[in-house]
This record gives sequence, structure tokens and C-alpha cells, in this order.
Amino acid sequence: MPELPITREDLEDGFRRTAGGAGERMGEARRPLLVVAVVAGGVLVAAAYLIGRRIGRTRSTIVEVRRI
Repeated sequence: MPELPITREDLEDGFRRTAGGAGERMGEARRPLLVVAVVAGGVLVAAAYLIGRRIGRTRSTIVEVRRI
């Protein structure tokens, strides 16, 4: 059985099938990844705020001024 030569169209079709499938899957996964990244960023900012607030309270000195 003689083998047929591989043509340019055969190669292009193979590349489109491979790249097209990966591109579609990435498009579907992009939205949830964005949501997860935004939520994780918000949690990190809130944690940094709360930790900084606690450290600020322990290091700050309370000065009481009395009138004589």
C-alpha cells in the first residue's frame, strides 16, 4: 500500500485541531480563574489590614493628659 505524501493542508488541519481545542478550553477556564484571583487578592488585602491594625495597637503608646 503506497503512503500518501503529507500536504500542507494536512499539517494546517492538524495544527488547527490541536491549537483550537486548547484555546477553547482556556476561554472556558479564564472566567473562574479571574474570580478566584480577585477573591484571593481581596482576602490578602483584608488580612494585611487586620494584621497591621493589630500590630499598630500593640506598638502605640496611649498618652493621658491631665489638667492640674
